[in-house]
Amino acid sequence: MAATQEKATPCCLDAAPAKSSALLRKASDPMRDWTVSGSDPSQDPIRNRAAVPTLIRPIETLPATSTNTTAAKGRIPVMLRAQTSHPLEPLSAAEISVAVATVRAAGATPEVRDSMRFVEVALVEPDKHVVALADAYFFPPFQPSLLPRTKGGPMIPSKLPPRQARLVVYNKKSNETSIWIVELSEVHAATRGGHHRGKVISSKVVPDVQPPMDAMEYAECEAVVKDFPPFREAMKKRGIEDMDLVMVDPWCAGYHSEADAPSRRLAKPLIFCRTESDCPMENGYARPVEGIHVLVDMQNMVVLEFEDRKLVPLPPADPLRNYTPGETRGGVDRSDVKPLQIIQPEGPSFRVNGHFVEWQKWNFRIGFTSKEGLVIYSVAYIDGSRGRRPVAHRLSFVEMVVPYGDPNAPHYRKNAFDAGEDGLGKNAHSLKKGCDCLGYIKYFNAHFTNFTGGVETIENCVCLHEEDHGILWKHQDWRTGLAEVRRSRRLTVSFICTVANYEYGFYWHFYQDGHIEAEVKLTGILSLGALQPGETRKYGTTIAPGLYAPVHQHFFVARMDMAVDSKPGETFNQVVEVNVKVEEPGKNNVHNNAFYAEEKLLKSELQAMRDCNPLSARHWIVRNTRNVNRTGQLTGYKLVPGSNCLPLAGSEAKFLRRAAFLKHNLWVTSYARDEVYPGGEFPNQNPRIGEGLATWVKKNRSLEEADIVLWYVFGVTHIPRLEDWPVMPVERIGFTLMPHGFFNCSTAVDVPPNTCDLDLKDNGMTAKPIQNGLLAKL
Repeated sequence: MAATQEKATPCCLDAAPAKSSALLRKASDPMRDWTVSGSDPSQDPIRNRAAVPTLIRPIETLPATSTNTTAAKGRIPVMLRAQTSHPLEPLSAAEISVAVATVRAAGATPEVRDSMRFVEVALVEPDKHVVALADAYFFPPFQPSLLPRTKGGPMIPSKLPPRQARLVVYNKKSNETSIWIVELSEVHAATRGGHHRGKVISSKVVPDVQPPMDAMEYAECEAVVKDFPPFREAMKKRGIEDMDLVMVDPWCAGYHSEADAPSRRLAKPLIFCRTESDCPMENGYARPVEGIHVLVDMQNMVVLEFEDRKLVPLPPADPLRNYTPGETRGGVDRSDVKPLQIIQPEGPSFRVNGHFVEWQKWNFRIGFTSKEGLVIYSVAYIDGSRGRRPVAHRLSFVEMVVPYGDPNAPHYRKNAFDAGEDGLGKNAHSLKKGCDCLGYIKYFNAHFTNFTGGVETIENCVCLHEEDHGILWKHQDWRTGLAEVRRSRRLTVSFICTVANYEYGFYWHFYQDGHIEAEVKLTGILSLGALQPGETRKYGTTIAPGLYAPVHQHFFVARMDMAVDSKPGETFNQVVEVNVKVEEPGKNNVHNNAFYAEEKLLKSELQAMRDCNPLSARHWIVRNTRNVNRTGQLTGYKLVPGSNCLPLAGSEAKFLRRAAFLKHNLWVTSYARDEVYPGGEFPNQNPRIGEGLATWVKKNRSLEEADIVLWYVFGVTHIPRLEDWPVMPVERIGFTLMPHGFFNCSTAVDVPPNTCDLDLKDNGMTAKPIQNGLLAKL
């Protein structure tokens, strides 16, 4: 769905002027991007060129115009040479401009060029050996040991290969989708506007697909529907003549029959209506408009079908509908909340160099794409004399699906693929300090192309900060009263996006004991339906007169390209499933109390389609087949499921044609470069059954010793409550990657203790810490 308008809220400590939607996001200066207040300029990878080995040629001084992301008329920004950017560094605004200009210049005719719409511009992630080469020799900290061993030693080239961009382009005139690969090297070619510095490597048309929708299209669609005379007449029957009150949420058509085939670019909007035109923050989702069927041709922006099928009265204005300060629960906000400050007077414990992050013994790189949002690369742990130990090459959320359980129109069509049909990254927020994140924050900006090829920037899109997380470990000797305790601290990397009515926060937490937690926070506004007077629905919860919230599910897919103790490109991982078994009664279990953990090697991709089973404490371990720990066991990391579910829809449900990957909680594949999106790259209006993950595993590749990719599907079944209205409090789901025989002992042992002998004040009472097992009060 289209990105919602972003506003500074009263809780923000550094509240800025209100910002508009994604349509009005400004382009930023690539040379000032990715900075943090208080950071050391010497850590900037561009400025700190002296640290780069002499085998890389120095960069000439750039002209002043090179730092601008928007070019002067007829000119494109000059780009830095390829080796000044790490191969996994996200595309800068300048690189996106170059890529777009290169593709547009390659159009055969002016008509073709003018009809180009740019859906996505993404970095072509290089082969893993290129990443290893960059980390080993080209970018600090230099680690030659990262390269796989070869006879005679590695051959070290004088520079890295040029960076490349991959563009998804929709031709508005021909209704064709094409994919372009552009090399971002200094290649001069004459264009209509002067010179560009990219070269088209390849281009191909992808038949019978529809790419993700764009915010610009959503805005146009809303305007077209509001201007359609039969629609205005239908709204007039419902007592609405002011079109400024009407909200049109264009939803992708999905695929339910041949009428939804991708030969046309279609949307089937949902309609809502506010009550006050002078209240832009009013919760318009509180008044759904039922009974109106609209089908919009998004290519030509015309209404193809319209029918006022049933006159359902608009729900009355619910006094609890709004969520802004002073308008909830009788208009009185809580007054007993005292300020809570989180301070780090000496600054944070993490260090950031470009997109390279070091914290405690962890290090990794941060990336971002318009479809997935946050991407974590090259996750590794520094383990004493064993040095840098890889855990994962790439972590991200690659898809999410939200199927609704109401068989009535229009709700049966609600099965949004929020990543593949819309893009999680493109709908991300500009985060506010004091509201979205607390403490000492390092923000990262994100750059995207808009539909017409301009560059947009989401400032403060990704948040990096430390959090206190309670007790890490504690033990007290009851005989002496002496205790040892350590506080847990975690490093959190996150972003938040809005897709129509829902908000989703995506978090990766890194802990001091070596485990990684993936978490999704769900909040926002329920997607509602209207009821006839006296009507109820068993497929939802009535939350106000004439208003109900259908039951639905949220599913997320985490793709984890694992590299447990493996250098990039090595194929030395395998996956075992662990289930707890109860010992049969008999001589080995005379007391009937025995149970044990049983391991099973998942030898092939078809064998590795697995589901969660809390009754057997089921989990999965990714092991390195060549490394052992001090007890002689293979080193590993285990995936520990959180709460989870499977689709409740019947096996013949239409959305499962596109979402066959939801049928199991775990899939395991052998790494393939082009296998990224579990439902295929273009799930919108996709008629093909089982495209993507369910098709790839039919190759049934061996997993006994491979470059392992885990696909973990996790979800929640949402049965709405009255307490979910007008806003849904955050619901958290996720999973954990935990070391299992990876370290020889607990990595939490050497965490230093906090100062804990200060007096504690509580309502005038002063207490001192435990002494000899007693609490001494003064």
